[in-house]
Amino acid sequence: MSSYVVGVDMGGTKILSAVIDAEGNILGTAKVPTQADEGTSVVIDRIADSIQKAIGKSGINKASIEAVGIGAPGPLDPATGVVIFAPNLGWRDVPLKAELEARVGILTFVDNDVNVGTLGEHVFGAGQGVQNVVGIFVGTGIGGGIILQGELFHGASKTAGEIGHIVVKAGGPKCGCGTRGCLEALASRTAMAKQFRKAIQKKGKKSVISKLTNGNLRTIRSGVLAKAIQANDKLTLKIFKKVTKYLGVGIGSIVNFLNPEMIILGGGVVEALDDTFLDDIRTAAKKYALPNTLDGVQIVRAELGDNSGILGAAALARQRSGAG
Repeated sequence: MSSYVVGVDMGGTKILSAVIDAEGNILGTAKVPTQADEGTSVVIDRIADSIQKAIGKSGINKASIEAVGIGAPGPLDPATGVVIFAPNLGWRDVPLKAELEARVGILTFVDNDVNVGTLGEHVFGAGQGVQNVVGIFVGTGIGGGIILQGELFHGASKTAGEIGHIVVKAGGPKCGCGTRGCLEALASRTAMAKQFRKAIQKKGKKSVISKLTNGNLRTIRSGVLAKAIQANDKLTLKIFKKVTKYLGVGIGSIVNFLNPEMIILGGGVVEALDDTFLDDIRTAAKKYALPNTLDGVQIVRAELGDNSGILGAAALARQRSGAG
């Protein structure tokens, strides 16, 4: 008899829930807006509503659902399911596990959203069959997850995997965390947007990015960056040369220290760009890794795209609950 779980991908703008079987088949989904400005209780109500709707659409009896897994932003305690701090939601010390269990009546497990995405790739995506994996997701920010001997590694204070806050340029640009020179401050999409604004608005540089964004350089989508690269835009290519360098510095340091079997690169920026981008990162990583430490280490593209969150949350629910 097949068992079923619900995976929930919780973001700052939307909540996606899905009923998923043991083979990773998605049987029913529901998406609702997060609307964090309405308050914590309302957001948790919306998560519960999306779970109930996904179950309804799947045609699976609620009694057959073994557990719920959820990937949530911010530092959290996976043992208690308390979200310690999620600035995009305005949350501090929110007992998400307990609150959801009270609303839906199903055993619930919570972990960091990037940890969950890495777990999804490990179980259902690029990392299948590999025991030691580091996931790096490049988007608005840069997040990471670590799997050692097939299990998520959380660290002493449950914050392992904050790859975006490895310092790759001492004294570099200020990061949102308050430190200078973090990988996130140099190679995330937010960092790239700052570099474009400085070059175009302050230094008068010309770029197709201005046209592609209609002059709005506050937020530059990954698809726009891909189009600019395809157009051989000089400014974009110059910025990406720096991005691949700093990603290489970070990956080289990770490989020197941890020497995993595989590094999986995902997130909006990686998904939008062709394999040349990955090749450039591999070349940079080789430059900053010790001789031979990259031997046998695969640097690959994530495979699950937007489904990594719900599939990873489902894997979390299945592993933590002992579901068959």
